[in-house]
Amino acid sequence: QVQLVESGGGLVQAGGSLRLSCAASGRTFSSYAMGWFRQAPGKERELVARIISNGVIRYYADSVKGRFTISRDNAKNTVDLQMNSLKPEDTAVYYCAAKVQGSISYNYWGQGTQVTVSS
Repeated sequence: QVQLVESGGGLVQAGGSLRLSCAASGRTFSSYAMGWFRQAPGKERELVARIISNGVIRYYADSVKGRFTISRDNAKNTVDLQMNSLKPEDTAVYYCAAKVQGSISYNYWGQGTQVTVSS
């Protein structure tokens, strides 16, 4: 069982930066693959970035590639999303999610944090 709590959302102007952080409970954090998702009003939830359990392999959606960076610290049970060069279209609720490495679906979700980018 993993509990996830996101923080770091807020309001920022276009071109600015934000860093989201997700704190996970549990002793087996290092066995979970982690992902950041987002959902904008009227749109489906989409995967933004993911990172495997040991942090070696990372994936980014094309829309954020080169601007966002996902990282994790298994000693601290955290996964972060550094977001640079933010655009109004990045406005969404951002969710942290976890799944056992190798499984298909993300089983654990945080409550979400709002990111609003003004033009």
